[in-house]
Amino acid sequence: MVRRIDVSGASGIRLAAWEFADPPKTDPGRGGAGAAGAGGSERTPGVLLLHGLMGRASHWASTARWLAERHRAVALDQRGHGQSAKPPETEYTRGAYVEDAEAALEELGLAPAVLIGHAMGALTAWQLAARRPDLVRGLVICDMRASALGAASQREWEEWFKSWPVPFATLADVRKWFGEDDPWVERPNTSRGEFYAEVMAEYEDGWRPVFEPEQMLKSREAWVYDAHWEELAQVRCPTLVVRGLDGELGRAESQEMVRVLPDGRYAEVVDAGHLVHYDQPGAWRAAVEPFLDEVLR
Repeated sequence: MVRRIDVSGASGIRLAAWEFADPPKTDPGRGGAGAAGAGGSERTPGVLLLHGLMGRASHWASTARWLAERHRAVALDQRGHGQSAKPPETEYTRGAYVEDAEAALEELGLAPAVLIGHAMGALTAWQLAARRPDLVRGLVICDMRASALGAASQREWEEWFKSWPVPFATLADVRKWFGEDDPWVERPNTSRGEFYAEVMAEYEDGWRPVFEPEQMLKSREAWVYDAHWEELAQVRCPTLVVRGLDGELGRAESQEMVRVLPDGRYAEVVDAGHLVHYDQPGAWRAAVEPFLDEVLR
């Protein structure tokens, strides 16, 4: 069972959060606090899942379902993404994304929670953990670099968005282009095609992304020019850095991230690219679950 909960982010922006539970682990009439245990005093451990750039909460569905067996699992559509608001005049800064996650934790009564973030969502997670350690008891960083990526990287992304053959006639065309024909694809990748099919919606002229590419570029330029090592060093909670063997986060950088973290751990998933949790959900679970058991026991 999945239910939507609307929350208010920074500056009152409307965000869609999705709780995965069967039965629900919250009482809507009690302000979102975790359900009490048999003795009436224990709360179900909270986990907030933060997708990457262009992603959406549904990309966490397989992860959230096994998490929901023992934890209160909530995935957030971040501003400009999924079913959350996308006002053109709003800010797409790092501060805005972090404040949104902070507001979601407090409004949903999840804190102190474990944050699990992929790519941009992982950066948001560790920036929030550094800023508000009282809200975060554990952190999972999935395939996100701490180093600056630079202006050339941003230009590449601008050109990449221009190369998309939108509108797509069918979802099958979406899957084929992102899984096979996209020049950024080194070899056919079915899960990549499925990932992008999830962020498409049908319009009169065909299938287009549910997000605005210009907003994605604004979101990205808020982090690509800077390194984020200092904030990483300020994260005090136990932190697991996970990389796909063929992902964007290299082994040397990931292990340096673990060294910089006051309480860092390392895991890698073979046969996985950047979309680690989506490429290899079973291996992803095997890498993450023991860490969660330790942090939340």
